[in-house]
Amino acid sequence: MLIDIHTHCTRRRADVPHPTGGRYAAAADLLRVMNKTGVDKAVILPMLRSWWADPISPVADALESWHAFPDRFIPFCNLYPNMVMGSPKTDFRHLLNYFKERGCRGVGEYVVRLPFDDPRNMNVFAQVEEARLPLTFHIAPEMRDPFYGVYDDIGLPRLERVLKTFPKLILLGHSQPFWAEISTDVTPENRNRRPPGKVTPGRVVELMRKYPNLHGDLSAGSGHNAISRDPEFGYRFMEEFQDRLHFGTDNNFVPYDDPVAPYFRKLKEERLISGRAYEKITWKNSVKLFRI
Repeated sequence: MLIDIHTHCTRRRADVPHPTGGRYAAAADLLRVMNKTGVDKAVILPMLRSWWADPISPVADALESWHAFPDRFIPFCNLYPNMVMGSPKTDFRHLLNYFKERGCRGVGEYVVRLPFDDPRNMNVFAQVEEARLPLTFHIAPEMRDPFYGVYDDIGLPRLERVLKTFPKLILLGHSQPFWAEISTDVTPENRNRRPPGKVTPGRVVELMRKYPNLHGDLSAGSGHNAISRDPEFGYRFMEEFQDRLHFGTDNNFVPYDDPVAPYFRKLKEERLISGRAYEKITWKNSVKLFRI
């Protein structure tokens, strides 16, 4: 089995142009790619109030896609602190319960452009932890256009505060500023890119060793770069954290050039990581986390 934990799609707006020059993926587009690459199931992450996606892929679209193809898709829900009053004390339990009852297995992609440990985010995180749902986040390098995502400083001190405060909340790390921190050579200039070269284990490694509630979302060029820029390090990293890493693509528009699936085919064919680690990362960890 192969489970992709990071995709986006729309049911009703398949003709909307994407900033890349393509168009946003519809559920049928995702299925064609999944069939071609051998992906059995995919998580659909709705996006709210990001720089491009609102209202391209709301929660309703994730649920409709799942209902249309229940054997292939896994729906997530999403929250934004200003959805209901915008207070650090806003109660989101009714929304989280509503989404859970309708089949949502997690929250994200969380792209709120606020400091990671802003009181409004902390309020959301507390209630997501209470709901026992995992949360996929995207880190922004700065709190200004065109960036989107929760903001953290180099060294990820705000993420650490969240991990420490909510030990039962599973956080799935994603984006360039997150994965750039796999090595100590991260800088303000390269943190939103894909730094090349040898890895000297950095904050991501340190935080994953320290906090069992931090998981790694290996999707997109950022996740792929983290495990492939220094291949020998990447193999060791996947072996060490085989219980908390997850295969993903970030497929969200067509045509989409995915580097992750071919890389994992190579890992399997050339036996570059153990069969046990490969199976956990590509599907077993997700089955356990999403209760599927």
